[in-house]
Amino acid sequence: MKIARFSHDQTIRYGIIDEADLVVLDGDPLYSGFETTGERVPLADATLLAPVIPRSKVVAVGKNYHDHAAEMGGEAPAEPLLFLKPNTSVVGTGDQIVFPPQSERIDFEGELAIVIGTIAKNVSADRADEVIFGYTIANDVTARDLQQADGQWARAKGFDTFCPLGPWIETEFDIEDATIETRVNGEVRQQAPLSDMIHSIGEIVEYASAVWTLLPGDVILTGTPAGIGPFQSGETVEVEVSGIGVLRNTGRRP
Repeated sequence: MKIARFSHDQTIRYGIIDEADLVVLDGDPLYSGFETTGERVPLADATLLAPVIPRSKVVAVGKNYHDHAAEMGGEAPAEPLLFLKPNTSVVGTGDQIVFPPQSERIDFEGELAIVIGTIAKNVSADRADEVIFGYTIANDVTARDLQQADGQWARAKGFDTFCPLGPWIETEFDIEDATIETRVNGEVRQQAPLSDMIHSIGEIVEYASAVWTLLPGDVILTGTPAGIGPFQSGETVEVEVSGIGVLRNTGRRP
């Protein structure tokens, strides 16, 4: 089931994707369940928004594919390498990624994202499914020159618009045979099966929930495969995960 957050008639609402329509939900399904209003809105008439705005945090995992760890220099970490992005970095599909004047190199990083559905603390890997609401797609946008200059990642990965999410949440996603592909102006830059992750979804949830209490709506980015690189103002980055959809954003330098 695909759940979208959208704007229609100047109102923000939630809906279930049903072919060309949105079946309108009574409220945020994270808190109100899947009660419908009986109303349908044509998908073409709606503006898709970020499918969730994390109440507290976006947790991200670095170097979670062997080939990506190698291209970044060094071996893959034995345990998940965690960092945070602020919820103010979140935008939706179709929104612009605004290049900050402090940086001369902005990189794309296509990723699968987990949406947490309930309060979760010290969750074992084999129980991770119990706290996951669904999955969406992310672009962990990074000011690569600032990351290298700072020696830590908060500024480089935390600018406004640096965490596009979307286009919706898939609640019945099967990761087993799924793939991820990132394209810049239609040219493939990243491509990998999600099974190439070093640390599994369950392991990531277990590790993160041992550090922080995860709250409903929190998002976990699961890492990016090899092939990261820069994109320019005016170029469009598409991240596609089979079984979910396509996240599409264009860069803009003010």
